Amino acid sequence: MNDFFSKIKKQYEKHLPFVMYSKPNSRSIFGLLQQNDTLHTISNYKEKGFVFASFDEKQLVLIPENEAEIITTEQEELFFKTIEIEDSVFDEAAKIQYEDLVAKGIEAIKNEEFKKVVLSRSEKVVLAEFDFVATFQHLIELYPTTFSYCFFHPKIGFWMGATPEQLLKANGNVFETTALAGTQKATAETDVFWQQKEKDEQQYVTDFIVKRLREVASSVNVTEPYSLRAGSIWHIKTDISGVLNNNSTLEEVIDTLHPTPAVCGLPKKKAKAFIIENENYDRTFYSGFLGELNSSFANNDISSDLFVNLRNMQIQENKAILYMGCGITKESIPEKEWEESVNKSMTMKRVLKIK
Repeated sequence: MNDFFSKIKKQYEKHLPFVMYSKPNSRSIFGLLQQNDTLHTISNYKEKGFVFASFDEKQLVLIPENEAEIITTEQEELFFKTIEIEDSVFDEAAKIQYEDLVAKGIEAIKNEEFKKVVLSRSEKVVLAEFDFVATFQHLIELYPTTFSYCFFHPKIGFWMGATPEQLLKANGNVFETTALAGTQKATAETDVFWQQKEKDEQQYVTDFIVKRLREVASSVNVTEPYSLRAGSIWHIKTDISGVLNNNSTLEEVIDTLHPTPAVCGLPKKKAKAFIIENENYDRTFYSGFLGELNSSFANNDISSDLFVNLRNMQIQENKAILYMGCGITKESIPEKEWEESVNKSMTMKRVLKIK
């Protein structure tokens, strides 16, 4: 094992906070090893370091750059045997519960309470064995176009994920973000065909983000939508970039974007209220955001590189809690949304040895 991963393992054995991560389409791995177990938080987004924020933004955890040892390595060429998962085995009660939740969301949309809502569920799996370093390396190999990470804080817990969605990249007043929506399972076919439901969902997300950004930006540029593959799943993606107003702050921009329609819904406040009232579990850090905040260790200049915390799991002793959500519109079919959530659960199951 190389020195990088040895240091990470020793940090975990000491029960001290750390994060290691790899950016999309990169073989570089970064690590921040906090030198004590203090729980640092964000107050105004002027802090420097790695941020780990919950969906409701009530927990804004920071590993400060000035209190961490920063280490880096390159991912070696590794070959993992892909774990075949039997996706026909599932909890019937969980299926009924989720389909009922989706049906309730569709009814609210038809009653014009909101246009779209993202409804999620969690699933616990018992692990036969678990090596977080090997699991992390497997994530990078399987999902090279995602932001793969492993985050631990003794006062927060142990989280891992491979997210395809950028929340915000900001360097000075120049920014980049994405609109990501629509999901379908990858097949042997090379061409991807999108139904109107997915196209509409993607357009809702794009329109919302562009409209909100124009309140804080002097210019906003939008690409045509295109298909993006993240592991075994296809999404529709639109790239958005521009220049912020001179008086706009990072805090304002994050508040404008989070939670995105891709994890919450439209209009945001009404969809969020429905989620909190009806999902019947606490998302905590699932569909929050994470990444570099005002940092210079990965680049020569100070920048922020934040991602939406999707396709993730929480590790607790001998089990993993997986999280997955689906965008619901008036055309949604509850059973199809259940199937989509099962497909998304496979992202993490493929790197786990489940009992």
